[in-house]
Amino acid sequence: MAAPVLDELDRAIIHALHVDGRAPFSRIASVLRVSDQTVARRYRRLRSDGLLNVVGQLEARRLGWVQWFVRIQVTPDSAIPIADALARRPDTSWVSLTSGGTQIVSVVQARSPHERDALLLGKLPRTPRVVGLTAHCLLRVFAGGPTGWHGRANSLGAEQIAELSPRHPPQAQHGRVLLEEGDERLLAALARDGRAGYPELARATGWSEMTAKRRLEHLRGCGALFFDVDVDPLLLGFEMVAMLWLTVEPSALRCAAEAIAAHPEVAFAAATTGPTNLLVFVACHDAEALYDYLEGGIGSLPGVRQIESAPVIRNSKRAGAPPV
Repeated sequence: MAAPVLDELDRAIIHALHVDGRAPFSRIASVLRVSDQTVARRYRRLRSDGLLNVVGQLEARRLGWVQWFVRIQVTPDSAIPIADALARRPDTSWVSLTSGGTQIVSVVQARSPHERDALLLGKLPRTPRVVGLTAHCLLRVFAGGPTGWHGRANSLGAEQIAELSPRHPPQAQHGRVLLEEGDERLLAALARDGRAGYPELARATGWSEMTAKRRLEHLRGCGALFFDVDVDPLLLGFEMVAMLWLTVEPSALRCAAEAIAAHPEVAFAAATTGPTNLLVFVACHDAEALYDYLEGGIGSLPGVRQIESAPVIRNSKRAGAPPV
């Protein structure tokens, strides 16, 4: 079945939500010079069709949590059930099946060594039909997370972006952010729908609307909570999504990572532990464009010694939202 076609207004709305996932429809409409009703109708259609969702996510580092990139080798008949089971976990994101159909890759947030060990040393290795497992700690994220994937959003001009930018952007703060009682319920509601209204958030938490609003703004303001746009890259014309594992000379790692993070093809880039030291998720228009990117975008960077690549053939989860 052919993928739905997004027109320019759909793309502009997606870009606006990329700038601020909770921007009021009225502000988006004003910037795009259309009616509030038009923006609301387009957004609701895209969301109800399962094409778009705004997702509230936690910034693990601000909470003192550690993120792990996990590669799980499984038997072919078990790949989809295991991937979907991982996607249902609240501590996972980017659960994907790569080419060959026997490798699942996922990013896992571990709140404590106990949680890490329970999943990586306990549950996953004992899962039937898991035949191999490697886990790599994400040391520093250079693209993705709160910064989002800027390559998917290119419909708005600089003035429009400035108008839509959050009125109170996160402030640089030191020290860990501590979650309070009720925050988990708030965050679970925002993971399902990052644009949930305050009445809905109040019902989910048992708080007043004012308390829900105040707590959301606090978590967002201190950089512990951000909003991402979950949209299938295919809808934006990117038919080839791939994961790259790079081996980079240690002295050139930062320069290479920062250069890669600026590439429009790159949705995520992070330095990791393990035999490779830089993980990159890329989205290209087709296989030929991926080749061009590997040759020109990656191959021209100094210090890159080796590249392993694997196209993604199925996504069970792209962001922090639980699957429907």
